Amino acid sequence: MGAKITIDSATLMNKGLEYIEAHHLFPVGLENIEIVVHPQSIVHSMVEYRDRSVLAQLGPSDMRVPIASCLAYPERMETPLEPLDLAKVGTLTFEAPNEELFPSTRICREAIEAGGSAPAILNAANEVAVGAFLDGQLGFLQITKLVEDTLARFSAPSPGSLDDVLALDNEARTKAEELLESSRV
Repeated sequence: MGAKITIDSATLMNKGLEYIEAHHLFPVGLENIEIVVHPQSIVHSMVEYRDRSVLAQLGPSDMRVPIASCLAYPERMETPLEPLDLAKVGTLTFEAPNEELFPSTRICREAIEAGGSAPAILNAANEVAVGAFLDGQLGFLQITKLVEDTLARFSAPSPGSLDDVLALDNEARTKAEELLESSRV
């Protein structure tokens, strides 16, 4: 993992962004999508069927697996990874995110519920916040605060084109940088 993904994992922003992605990829309604923390990172997705059975996709905790899946789709390709040894893993645990300690999942849920430009603003502000943290300009606990403050202080119409999305991203980054510089975070 790179530095950005590592920080997003530590703040649980990755879980919130995955929630937003799932909403767009699987139109089943937000009430049917749940964020679950799984510290072992072995179960990558789960689907619950009408009969309440659950189908889970398990694999090594390595980004080469989903990348290989995308590259070979709809086929499968070999990876240089060791086979998943569930006996060695031992226990799989799951828990609800603690949104008091990790507000990112709540912020992401609120952004997708608000709709429009909010998820794009959230993503842009998070990019700025994580970059500022990695540059030593922002404390770890202030990452989600900058994201939340940017969402509270900046809004824009829903983008209608790729050019609109790129312009929105640029404007949201500028607003997040202004908030960072003014130390209002």
